[in-house]
Formats: sequence, structure tokens, C-alpha cells
Amino acid sequence: MLFYKYILKAHVGPFVFSLMTLIFLFLFQFIIRTIDQLVGKGLSLWVITQLIALNLAWMLTLAVPMSVLVATLMAFGSLSSSNEITVMKASGVSLNRLMVPVLIFAGLITYLMVLFNNDVLPEANHQARLLLGDISRTKPTFILESGKFSEDISGVKILVKKTFENNNNLEGVFIYDYSNPTVRNLVTAKRGDIGFTEDFKNIIMNLEDGEIHQLNNIDFSDKYRKVKFERHRLIFDSEGFGFKRTGDNSFIRGDRELSASAMNKIIDSIKVELVRSNQNFSRNIFLNNKKLTSLVYRDTVIRRDTAGKRVDTLYNNVANILRTKEHIRMQSTYIKQINAQLDAYQVEIYKKYSIPFACFIFAMIGAPLGYRVKKGGFGIAAGLSLLFFLIYWAALIGGEKLADRNLVTPFIGMWLVNIFLGLFGLYLMFKSS
Repeated sequence: MLFYKYILKAHVGPFVFSLMTLIFLFLFQFIIRTIDQLVGKGLSLWVITQLIALNLAWMLTLAVPMSVLVATLMAFGSLSSSNEITVMKASGVSLNRLMVPVLIFAGLITYLMVLFNNDVLPEANHQARLLLGDISRTKPTFILESGKFSEDISGVKILVKKTFENNNNLEGVFIYDYSNPTVRNLVTAKRGDIGFTEDFKNIIMNLEDGEIHQLNNIDFSDKYRKVKFERHRLIFDSEGFGFKRTGDNSFIRGDRELSASAMNKIIDSIKVELVRSNQNFSRNIFLNNKKLTSLVYRDTVIRRDTAGKRVDTLYNNVANILRTKEHIRMQSTYIKQINAQLDAYQVEIYKKYSIPFACFIFAMIGAPLGYRVKKGGFGIAAGLSLLFFLIYWAALIGGEKLADRNLVTPFIGMWLVNIFLGLFGLYLMFKSS
């Protein structure tokens, strides 16, 4: 038991270190990819922190299996390079027994990641999608620049000759209002100011010494209107300015935002609907054939009965038979679409278990491989881990694409790489023993 604790101690430290390093790399990549959607929108630090925290879920899903591989390689490589494994084997402890604590640890991580992928990851993905959508719809802070048209307000173009840094005063205001399709308004003013209401729901412009020019777009014969004013107030809707959260039930959840049990319920309901559709289709085909075979051709007129006295004419039934071909094509297309949807859900279900199980597979590979390399440096461990993880991830993505195109079953697409690497791990364990 003492050497079990010793091996676990040598394993846990590199695991935590590699996990933090990988999370940092994934986080850095995410920030670089989304920085253009966050800058200049007046978002609070709390909103940005929420977005990063929610996206940590999928980063953790990818980083944990790779961290297990890095930690196992480093632990057994370090023990092998210092001849500690040689001493243990000389005392009658085989390499397979030395792997027991690491495999138990990997099995525990696998179980926890399965729970995480079903309970935490779907909700985090859903909330992250809602939050990122809210951020993408948020307009930057309303700014008027001298000599430039602003179209931040829907249905209105605003041009200002001069603005002031220390207040909201304006000079030389031109407002082209095209929000009403029946009329076009052009508002000009020598002076004015602009600001938000207290609840930030509206933008208010107070104008002085100006004119309103109005033209009817529907009837050009209508008189052109021109109104002069000393003071005039315009109110615009400020929707989109400032961040606003969307409700949780505003969007339908995708397959990556559902747990395995929720997707299984959806699959069952889709299958029931598919069976019902096939039954209705078969019933309609049977009725059409029955009508056609029951006709008395010598008493049937080959034309449409305009008087409505005769329903089962040859013309109508032949038309129904000709339409059957189109019905068969539509039913075939519908079945293909339903099967593709079922495959997509099944792929996500298997993925929630296959990726966590990679932790156990990588532990089987990492221990004998680290013993053979006999160097526990982070560089070598990270390089070998990256190689295996790239192979694993490429095979997983390829299997997902093949399963989505119905070229292989979802189980084969998601589990074949695990089976292959598992057999390779067993081979390394046998050769190292």
C-alpha cells in the first residue's frame, strides 16, 4: 500500500499542473477568438467573467483526458528514470500492479466526467450560447461623431456638424427619418442636446431653431410640408444599447445542450412519430390500390365528373396513383431526415461517455509508455500526449462526420478509436510486463 500512495503522489501533482496548463491554453485561444465580440460594447467585468466561466466547461471536458495521459507519462517516466520501478519489480511487484492506483484514479475521473458531461456541460453550453448571443446583439455605446452619419438608431440617420467633449450639446443637426414607409421626414436644427431617459429605454433629442420637411412617398401629388420650430423633442427607442439577458426558455436547446437521458426521451418520441407516419403512409397506399382494383372500367368515364355524382372515376384514381410516386419520394426524404436527426442525437449520447472513458484508456497507454521512455520531463510527456490526443481527436471527429452521414453507426463512430487505443494499451502492458 505504501508504494501505491507513492505512485499516486507522483501522479496527482503532474495531473493538476498539466490540467491548469491546458485550461490556460484553451482559455487563451478562446479569448483571442472572441475578443472582437467583447471590445467596445460597454460590458461589465461580471458579464465577461460569466462568459469565460461558462466556456470553461467544454475546456475541462477536453483537458482532463489529455492531463491524465501527461500525468501518467510523467509519473512513470520519472519513476523509471530514477530506477525506482526497477527496484519495485526486483522486489516482486509487477508493472501491472504498479498501474493499479493510476487505473483506479483514472476510473474515478472517468465516472466524475460522465456525471459532468450529463449534468453540468449541457447547461453550461446552453447558458454560454444565450450569453454570447446577447453580447453579439448588444450595440456599442451610442456615439455621435462630427461630420459622420450615425445609423445606430433603427430607421434614422443622424448627422451632426459639431459635438462637445464635456457635455451632450450638439450643433448643426440633420436627422433623416425613414422609419415610416409612407412618409419621409428630414429634421434640421441649429442646436440641440441628446441623452438617455433614466431607465435607458429611450433616447431623447431636444432641438432648437429648426425645420421639419415631410414628403409623402405614396402620393407625390400631396403637398410638401415644411414646419419651422423653436423647440422640438424627438424620442427614439434605445433597444440594443446596453446589455440585456435573454430568458432561458427563449431558444430551443441543441443536442450539445441536453443530457443523455433528455436526448433518449427525444429519440423515443421521434421513433414513435416515425412509426405513426409510416403507418399512415402505408394505409393511404393500400386505400388507393383498393379503390383502383374495385373500379368497373366499362362503367367508368375517363374524365372528371363535374356534376359530382360519380366520385370513383378512372381519372381521379389514375391521378391518385400518379401522385403516389411523389408521395413515396417525399416519405423517403422525410425518413432520411429523421434518421439523420436520430444519428445526431445518438452521436452526442455516445460522445458523453466515450470522451470520459478516454481517461482510462490514456492511463493504460501512459504507464507502459512512460516506463519505456524512462524520462519524466514535461516536454516529452506533453509531446507524446499531444500526438496521441491529436490522433484520438481526429478519429473522433472523423467518426462523428461518418456517423452523421449514416456511413457508420453512431456507436462505431464514437467508440472505435477507444477500442483501438484500448487494444494498443493492453499490448503495451503485455510487452512491458
